Parts: sequence; C-alpha cells; structure tokens
Amino acid sequence: MIIIPARLASTRFPQKVLADIGGLPMVIRTAKRVEHLDRVVVAADDEKIISVCKEYGIEAKLTSTTHKSGTDRINECANIAGVGDNELIINVQADEPFIEPEVVELLLKRLKSLQEQKQDFIMGSCYNAINAEAAKDPNLVKVVLDANDNAIYFSRAQIPYNRGGEATYFGHIGIYGFSKKSLHDFCNLSDAPIEDIEKLEQLRAIYHGKKISMVKVASTGFGIDTKEDLQRAIEIFL
Repeated sequence: MIIIPARLASTRFPQKVLADIGGLPMVIRTAKRVEHLDRVVVAADDEKIISVCKEYGIEAKLTSTTHKSGTDRINECANIAGVGDNELIINVQADEPFIEPEVVELLLKRLKSLQEQKQDFIMGSCYNAINAEAAKDPNLVKVVLDANDNAIYFSRAQIPYNRGGEATYFGHIGIYGFSKKSLHDFCNLSDAPIEDIEKLEQLRAIYHGKKISMVKVASTGFGIDTKEDLQRAIEIFL
C-alpha cells in the first residue's frame, strides 16, 4: 500500500498540497504518479483534501489534525484501512509530484528482501549522490551511511564536514517504507531531542538505535518546499 500524508495547514506553505501544478492539485498529481504500482490512499487532515481526492477518484481517509509528523498520520490511516502487520507501506510525500515510480519499486524490493531474510529494520528510505554546492542547501536533507547502507545520521547541515580531501555527499529522498508492525513501533518511540532540533522525524529512529535501511537511486525529482519550487514545477508543465 502507498499512503500519502497530506496536511492542509502547512506552517511554511499553507495549503501547499492543493496548489495547482499543470491543471492538477499537487496531492493528486503525486498520487497519479504512483497509482499503477499499488493501492494508493491519501491520509488527509481536512475535509477539503478529502473532497478534492474524491473529485479525482483518489481514495482518501480523514485523520487527526494533531499529529506531530506525517508518519504518525499514515499510521492512523493504516489502522483505519485495516492493514495487516506484515504488509508493506510506502510513505510518499504529498509534495513530491515528480517522484519516479522506479524509486518506489526499488524501495519495495529492498523491504521485501529484508523481510525474506528476516533482517531487523524499522524503516527504509532512499538517497542519491549530490554535489557539494547542493549539499549547502538546508532544504535538501543529507544522510551519512554505514558500510551496510544503514543511515548513521540525517542533517540539514552539510555533512560530512570536509576538513580536507575528497568528500562525497548524499541527498535524502523523502520517501519511507515500513511494515505495518515497524510503522507502529516507530510511532510508539518517544520523541527525540535531535528530531525537534533538525525538524526531521527520521532522527527519532536514529536516536533510539533503530536501523534505517537506505537504497541508492537515480532521481531527478524534487519536492516542493518553497514557492520558488512551486514556480519551477509549474514551468515544467507549461
């Protein structure tokens, strides 16, 4: 199942998920990018989003307005939808209208492999190689990996710090995968100070010593974080 958390009252960019991109609301354009892969459900916090989804034939569930994170929201949605403990859930952000279906498929493949091998994980996600200039952008989250492609840390800062020599930077792609059980486990972890400092919910797992399995992908998609990003997206569809 693919669940798209959609919050109307975004702090930085209110009603962003309903912004028009080439004749479709952003959340609908995102849903249509991946709807051929699996069942897609939008986890909304407002009836306005529910109504828009209904208009375009996209399944949606109304969730609480008080969730701290999108992951907490998809957990509630999965409970409403009656998802089984071993079923895989992919969290695609509503502001990713250019997400490549191939990226979702690679993440699903990794999670299925981990399940088959009975390997421990709390979540999976994706990354790609970026240059040093892009790594300076605080809106582009960076990730540092261990030898097994598990995440060591995520940051808005330019990590690793290049004190001298060659540095390789990896950009985090904001797509997450869970089993229903691992999603439940994640949402029951206590809040982490580093999560609040960086405003990155995946740091909750890192703080508690949980494994986040990362998959390297080739992606040119981008999320809509600012009004400048939205204008760039609109121009692509002109």
